[in-house]
Amino acid sequence: MPAEWEPHQSTWISWPHHEPDWPGKLEAVTWVYAEIARALARSERVEILFNDESSRDLAAGHLAAHHVDPERFRLHIVPTDRVWLRDAGPTAVVRDGSVHWIGWEFNAWAKYDNYSLDAQVPDAIAGISGLPLTRAQRPDRAGPLVLEGGGLETNGAGTLLVTEEWLLSNVQVRNPGMTRKQYEDAFARYLGITRTVWLGEGCVGDDTHGHIDDVARFTSVDTVALAYEEDPADENHVRSRDNLRRLQHASGERPLHVVKLPFPEPVMMRGERLPASYANFYVCNNSVLVPTFNDPADRIAMHTLADLFPGRRIVGIHATDLVWGLGTIHCLTQQQPKAHHGPQRT
Repeated sequence: MPAEWEPHQSTWISWPHHEPDWPGKLEAVTWVYAEIARALARSERVEILFNDESSRDLAAGHLAAHHVDPERFRLHIVPTDRVWLRDAGPTAVVRDGSVHWIGWEFNAWAKYDNYSLDAQVPDAIAGISGLPLTRAQRPDRAGPLVLEGGGLETNGAGTLLVTEEWLLSNVQVRNPGMTRKQYEDAFARYLGITRTVWLGEGCVGDDTHGHIDDVARFTSVDTVALAYEEDPADENHVRSRDNLRRLQHASGERPLHVVKLPFPEPVMMRGERLPASYANFYVCNNSVLVPTFNDPADRIAMHTLADLFPGRRIVGIHATDLVWGLGTIHCLTQQQPKAHHGPQRT
């Protein structure tokens, strides 16, 4: 599995349509998506999925209004339940220089009942892209392997970050009975992983229960940006302190440089704390798209990421409306890498 900063052929997104994900804010979120598409299209081709022709035609007007270059995106009718392609979509790997898709079984984070359309997204993306798809199976041959891409973070050189909350806790059971060792065997088989580093918990408000992409992200082969809450009164403090300790312990085996990213002040909606995190950034060919929250920490996070990704434009995307859907930029994107040989350091 290549690192996210390695060259992309394109980025896949799905146009928002499920109003219950953004109660009262769906129209505003469609304009945020148009801005995301504009930022992506300056870097690489954007493949956009739509539920039907009417939503495609409406979105085309949004894209034109935002002056998105029509030569830089393609529109596809592929019905979905939700739009979080990082999780419902396939994960790309490079095998012998060629790109292949790995399709995980998707069950809506073991939380929702409506996911039959999302479960078919890997086949649709494989068909449109013309790339082969392998459906992952459990190592114990007990059935398909249930995973989501938002729980996987690699440096492209064989190391993977995941959380125990996501796969090993009693809160969310994706694959009943699977052990830590069996997960590591599956990561080795399907993603070429040689070392799995297990962090503890994800961030407060994350309804996926522990996805890594809200707390810890590789920015180079040996550097991890860790979302860290300094305030001892905040629930994220204990979680991030534990994750820092785990990364420091992993560094004893093979050095990892940890750089702290702040959390914004809690983003609340109707009494619910939302999973607002700068770690949910997305790295494309010449830019890094960073969620922002009208918070003083926005500037700190963007400057930190600018230092970690020299040579790439740091683009802030207003995500206060977007995060009402319990996800932001990394959650909604899925990269299709270019075929190439070997990892790149940054």
